[in-house]
Amino acid sequence: MKTRNLPANRRHEGGMATIIFIVLVTIMVILLTANIRCLIQLHRETQLLEKQQIKRLAGAATNMAASPLPQASP
Repeated sequence: MKTRNLPANRRHEGGMATIIFIVLVTIMVILLTANIRCLIQLHRETQLLEKQQIKRLAGAATNMAASPLPQASP
């Protein structure tokens, strides 16, 4: 007569599997969101560094004194 208890146990196991699946999907979504936010922040930082380097290199080129060209001796 243990066959009557079997379907109730199966329903409980199925419910636990569903809960575990939902928890795992939630954790994956949280990690995905955190990674996307991190990538966006890194992209902003690289853009800022690129702008700073462009400004620094452009400023260095305009501040250089023009060196006279050596004249050829006759």
